[in-house]
Amino acid sequence: VQLLEEGLNFTQAAHAVGVSKRTGKVWRNGRTRSNGRNERPLVDWYGGRVKDSTTTVSSRYLSIDERIEIADLSRSGTSVRGIARRLGRSASTVSRELRRNAHPADGGYRPHRADQLAASRRPRPKRRKIRPGTDLYAYVAAGLKRHWSPEQISNRLVREYPDNDHMRACHETIYQAVYVQPRGELRRQVGNALRKGRAVRHSRSDGQSRRPRFREPMVMISERPAQIEDRAVPGHWEGDLICGTSNKSAIGTLVERTTRYTVLLALPDGHDAEHVQRAITAKMGQLPAPLLNSLTWDQGAELALHRDITASLDMQVYFCDPHSPWQRGTNENTNGLLRQYFPKGTDLS
Repeated sequence: VQLLEEGLNFTQAAHAVGVSKRTGKVWRNGRTRSNGRNERPLVDWYGGRVKDSTTTVSSRYLSIDERIEIADLSRSGTSVRGIARRLGRSASTVSRELRRNAHPADGGYRPHRADQLAASRRPRPKRRKIRPGTDLYAYVAAGLKRHWSPEQISNRLVREYPDNDHMRACHETIYQAVYVQPRGELRRQVGNALRKGRAVRHSRSDGQSRRPRFREPMVMISERPAQIEDRAVPGHWEGDLICGTSNKSAIGTLVERTTRYTVLLALPDGHDAEHVQRAITAKMGQLPAPLLNSLTWDQGAELALHRDITASLDMQVYFCDPHSPWQRGTNENTNGLLRQYFPKGTDLS
């Protein structure tokens, strides 16, 4: 609209914003879809401005202002994770936004075009993708029964059906099918096949504040350098324990964030703070110093001697917030995979 007011003709204005003349007319005049549904114009022609397509939509969706900031930061060379931190969004949200709304001509990101595309994809109700009676439903149900994670199922679909677009489902679609869809058909079909076996999904909310866990002050994950998030430099680890029957036995797990290289710690004599500290120091001490940059752990009592670990290995230890295992998601996912080989109830001594 602004370009038209500046004297450009319709074809020139459409080309300047990176859309076809036909798309521009749809924005201006609206259209009737094949199902008979009328879509109002996306341009408030007489008001002289583009409609804000997100004014009545939940804040969990990106707004036009956020899309403009994404475009500016992306052009300036800011990384996806850097953009996500600026917006307070997850890196996957920003990455998906840039990928799915890339312009077909040059791969560039145009925020207003992206906002209109998002609005056009939003009409509800939408038909569920994973529906009973479909091949996709059968494949997902079979995968969950085999205790595959939604991420594993999604990736296997791409490999096993490379030319079949109908056999596609991202991991979030599978989670939605299990936890959200009405009547929970898939949930009843697969029972507790998901490795977590939860009846509901846990939100990634901040853990509740509580008194300090250890006598020695903890360095929290909020103080961890931002560059660790990019996984560009190896040597940053995440760790936890996998416990056996009645928590009487355990093994330690350490996962390197960049390579996903995994180290298992034998704890035959117990998994209290002293034994865990000795096991970590002995095992990690065999690695080159450049691979010992940091360790992120939850606030379990087994790491009460974290200062001794830092002193022995010259490796800073960071702690997750309470009830926030997703803050060490690489290790959490690895532990889920290991549980297929060490199911709960196993004697790990």
